[in-house]
Amino acid sequence: MNNIIYIVEDDTSISALLKEYINKYGFEAIIVEDFNNIMEEFEEVNPSIVLLDVNLPKFDGFYWCTKMRQKSNVPIIFISARDSGMDQIRALECGADDYITKPFYYDVVIAKIKSHIRRTYGEYAPKLDERIVELDGLKFYPERLELKYKDKDLVITKKEGILLECLMKRYPKVVSRDYLLEKIWDDIEFVEENTLNVNVSRIRKRLQELGIEDSVHTVRGVGYKLNKTW
Repeated sequence: MNNIIYIVEDDTSISALLKEYINKYGFEAIIVEDFNNIMEEFEEVNPSIVLLDVNLPKFDGFYWCTKMRQKSNVPIIFISARDSGMDQIRALECGADDYITKPFYYDVVIAKIKSHIRRTYGEYAPKLDERIVELDGLKFYPERLELKYKDKDLVITKKEGILLECLMKRYPKVVSRDYLLEKIWDDIEFVEENTLNVNVSRIRKRLQELGIEDSVHTVRGVGYKLNKTW
């Protein structure tokens, strides 16, 4: 758990106060920067908790809650002025874990955050066997998006993790571009050709940080494969 609280709220006065209050309690609050690119930022931040408003620019909170739930089991708490029972039911049906109506007491928000952290990551969290994907000393922990090699470790993004897991599990085979795209994006028709290249480059950089060079080879016209140099 990284103690990051991701705030998706378009009222800057509320988001600023939330951030100030949350930071006082030892958490790190990050406010959404681009409402057109929430999912990419969400995966980059990889938060422990999401605070999500309903009324947002372009798409509403129900839409983003559904998208987040497709990628992660992170606790999602709605904070909204819409207090009807139907809105709360819809939020829960979209995958939310809690719903706080505005105006709210900031102490209540903090109490909710702590409660969900205990249930998800702490003393009340279910004790499950953790998955480990391993290839000759390189270890990837999908549930916590942690990558380890020898005495080094780092946290990677969700997309990087999915790509790396595919490459590790299929080593030494080539993994096709289409397969990787389908694993990461719901609708590959709207994915730019260069997007996969960028994410593969990020994996190479991550492995370099662990001391592994020349790690991913491009097989022209087909896809990518791990080049096990460690």
